[in-house]
Order: sequence, then structure tokens, then C-alpha cells
Amino acid sequence: MKPVSNHVFRPESMMMSYGYKPELSEGAIKCPIFQTSTFVFKNAEEGKAFFEIAYGIREKRVNEELGLIYSRLNNPDLEILENRLCLWDNAEECAVFESGMSAITTVLLEFLNPGDLLLYSKPIYGGTDHFINTFLPKIGINVLGFLPGLSEMEIKEILLKSGKADQLAMIYIETPANPTNTIIDIAACANVAKHFSTSDKQVLTAVDNTYMGPLWQHPLKHGADIVMYSATKYIGGHSDVIAGAVLGNSTLMKRVKTLRTFLGNMASPNTGWLLMRSLETLKVRMDQQALNAQKVAEFLISHSKVAKVYYLGCIQEGSPAFDIYKKQYTSSGAMLSFDIKGGEEEAFSFLNHLKMIQLAVSLGSTESLAEHPASMTHAGIEPSHRIEMGITDSLVRLSIGVENYNDIIWDIEQALNKIEPVITHTLPQSEYLLQMENVSQDI
Repeated sequence: MKPVSNHVFRPESMMMSYGYKPELSEGAIKCPIFQTSTFVFKNAEEGKAFFEIAYGIREKRVNEELGLIYSRLNNPDLEILENRLCLWDNAEECAVFESGMSAITTVLLEFLNPGDLLLYSKPIYGGTDHFINTFLPKIGINVLGFLPGLSEMEIKEILLKSGKADQLAMIYIETPANPTNTIIDIAACANVAKHFSTSDKQVLTAVDNTYMGPLWQHPLKHGADIVMYSATKYIGGHSDVIAGAVLGNSTLMKRVKTLRTFLGNMASPNTGWLLMRSLETLKVRMDQQALNAQKVAEFLISHSKVAKVYYLGCIQEGSPAFDIYKKQYTSSGAMLSFDIKGGEEEAFSFLNHLKMIQLAVSLGSTESLAEHPASMTHAGIEPSHRIEMGITDSLVRLSIGVENYNDIIWDIEQALNKIEPVITHTLPQSEYLLQMENVSQDI
């Protein structure tokens, strides 16, 4: 992008050309796919200098850049993509991975050691939950979960009662939670992490921001040290690529990138190119998805076969959660879940009768998707824990796409109408009335 004085371009404008120099690629207006495994050095001295920086033998000198070595270490497509992703979160550095889970697991493996304690929020994505509760204990890492709605003081009390507060190494949170949309105060968690940090060990706060994408929540702004994404979702946005991303300050990201180098789980040049393409339309896609979700939530909240809607726009004004919502989010997002009156049979009936909305896991793509968390994405969680977290047999999760919202609502309505009536006791619907007056200004 050509330098312009006295004007700061917004991220959505910079997605078209930031970090790319057409003159280095035969004048091509778009960055080519650099489908190569290795790069030629100008001379032996240059190769030596590049490897010294890459392997941490010495720090970069002033204005010195890490040159291209090998696509497992760096590649133009990934470097440009990582630079552009930094703009949304105002991060110092970014690392892109071949999947969201590889991004998450790399962070956990790098910053946790045997004997450490990981404090994590519940619920979280099923794959992350499995890794935390099944794999980490195998390598001697202690894990402790906590539910949303706790104050900063209550989180500290949980840690102290565990007897392992002095072993705390990281607080890992997913907010909004998948699939219940419950939210957690990032700043409060960051304060807890600072409280238990010592001169010898910094307790880190890591946030999975997949549900909000790079637009609607910026965890680093609220005190988080690390932010992670399944870039498959909103960043990719077309259900045609698997990827992940991690962002943070240069010191932490140097460690993440070093482990990525030796685990070999960096994204391919083709993945980098696809994500760059998607970033150009990220804001217009997410804006439309948020608007559509608001309309869908308005419809669901009044439907006779819906017991409760889980959507950020439904948070009751005056509640502690509402204060967090107004502080932390710029939109109600495009993810919502709802309880159908009944159970698995009624939920499956709804899903099986959808015409346009696709029955598939994942989220954040251009097409609307529906799934049943209890039997699909969160099937690996012990049933009693699922119920404790609100993931019941009646819960359906929707990822709202960019289709015309009238068509999305028509599809939902006709599928709900196919469900045989059930008699069940539900809480007063008035508790879940939308705060649309507050939400509309965020869209």
C-alpha cells in the first residue's frame, strides 16, 4: 500500500494489499502462491545470517529482516497473511497453523510443563476439552475447570481451594463459549493471572476468539496475552480450508513459532493464499452474518416450540453478564443456540427437516449450518459434565450465514413446524426477551 500522510487506513481497507509488493512478483496485483519448499540464498554469508536469526543464535540487528529460508520456517504467503491478521487484533506478531487444533495444542505444549496447573473455562470446544482433560494429564499437567458467571474473587478462591494455586501457569478461556454463548470477563481473568504471577514465572491468559472472529472482540485489548483462532471459521469463511492462528507479543510469539518449526504444523502456501483471499471480504461477510443472526434470534425468541435462545443479544440488561458484553464486544455475533421443547428426538426432527440450512459442524462460513452439540461436537464430554454446562439433548447450534435472512427464517420455521407437539415445563419466556435496542447499534 502506498504511504499516505495524515490518514490511517482501517484494517478492512488494508486487507487488499498490505505487506505485498507487486514489483517483486512481476507486477501481479494479487500475491501469487509461492509453491516452493526452499529458497535460494544470494551468498553463503546471507544463508548463515538467516539461520542465526531463525534458530535464535542471535537477535536481529536494527532494520534486519529474517530472509526466506525454507517453507517450514517461512514463506511469502504466510508472512503476508500473518502481517495482515495482526492488523485486526493490533498484535505484534502472528503465527498461522494448518488447523485450529494445531494452533491451540502448540500453545498449550509450549507454555505448560509437567507439574503446572491449567485453569480453563467450561464449556469449550469439544476437541480442546478432550486435549485438556485426556492428553495433558498424561504428561503430568494438572487441569482445573470453572464455569462462567464467577467473579474475579471467586476464581481466586477456586484456585486457592485446589491447593495448586502456586502451580498456575495459564488461564485458558473461550468466550463466548461454544455452544452456549456464555461469556467470561477477559480482564478479570487477566487480573487473576497477574495476581498469581511471580518474578520467576508469568501466568499467561490465553483466549480462543473463534466465535467472534477478528472483528467483534479483541482479547489483547482486554489484557489477554495470547489470542487464538480456528481460521477455518470466519477468517476462511468459505468451508474450503482448514487453518489456525495465534497472535500475541513478539516475545511469546517467538516461542510459538519456534515450536511450530520443529512440530512442522505450519500452514501451506496454498492455505495462506486462500486465507488472504478471504480476508478481503471478512468484514462485509461478518457484518451481514451478524445482521442475519439478529433477525433469526428475533424470530426464535417468540416461537412456541423454542424454550430458550442463547445469543449475546438476549443477555438481560442490568445483569453482570450485560456489563461484560457492553465492555468486551462490538456485536452480538452470528452464532446462536436454542433449546427445543422436548429432547433429542425433537432436536433431530428439526435438523432432519431443514431444507436450505446444512446439517454440518463448523461455523462462520458463508452458508448457514446447524448441528446437535450433545451428540456431535461435544459428544466426547462426559454426559454429566455436558449437562452441568448446559449442553443438553434439546440444544441445537446455528451458525448463521450470508443468505437472505427471510430464507433462513423460512427454513427454520418450516422445520420447527414439522416437530410433533410435546408438553414440557419451561421457564417464563419473558426472561429471555431480546435486548434488541442495545444490540442494533452494534450491528
